[in-house]
Amino acid sequence: MSNAPEVTWTTNRGKYVYFVHAINTKFSNVAGNYIFGYQGRDSKWYAVYIGQTNDLGARLADHEKLPLAIKNGATHILAHTNSNEQARLAEEADLIAVCQPICNDKLK
Repeated sequence: MSNAPEVTWTTNRGKYVYFVHAINTKFSNVAGNYIFGYQGRDSKWYAVYIGQTNDLGARLADHEKLPLAIKNGATHILAHTNSNEQARLAEEADLIAVCQPICNDKLK
């Protein structure tokens, strides 16, 4: 993932660096956090859906929220690896609270 462009999401709790990938990217079977998002005309990145998983490859291969995320403007998957489940969950909750992504039902 490190050859992809980076985007840093900043909250009161920290900074999270994500790598930008095409929406149809196939991922390795590693744990991590991910965002379905898009870059606005103002050059800022916007989150449509935020999640975490212990297997990016399996989870993102046929994600149930991807069609809805695309319908709501998602053009990319932003992701980074993170093997610590507690850290993934905390990051997911933190970013959802700040970004309020339209396609997330939980943690709002």
